[in-house]
Amino acid sequence: MTIKFSRDHEWINCADTNAAIVGITVHAQDALGDVVFVDLPEVGASFNQGDVAGVVESVKAAADVFMPVTGEIVEVNEALRNDPSLANSDPLNSGWFFKVKLSDVAQLDALLDETAYNDFAANA
Repeated sequence: MTIKFSRDHEWINCADTNAAIVGITVHAQDALGDVVFVDLPEVGASFNQGDVAGVVESVKAAADVFMPVTGEIVEVNEALRNDPSLANSDPLNSGWFFKVKLSDVAQLDALLDETAYNDFAANA
């Protein structure tokens, strides 16, 4: 599994670059607290890297979900829409937000690996 992280606290599993999986990090869900609602993008929508692709709301706050790469949404996690708490209980697996078909695989190079992200998050 190849996971990269954005400075906006999203992760992307790019093991399959044709349909990479995106979610929020453990750090993000810890900071948000109990997630009560997610607004997921529409399948077929295209976003540029850094665009807001969704919203996650918790008992504490609402936060934007940013696109870590440019691409087209090919699937959303309906289970997460029905049970937003998955973003807390299993953020790196069943709590994923959407799958994206990458437009530019090279954008992955600018994202952080796990060690660099953990260092970044510790100082965020």
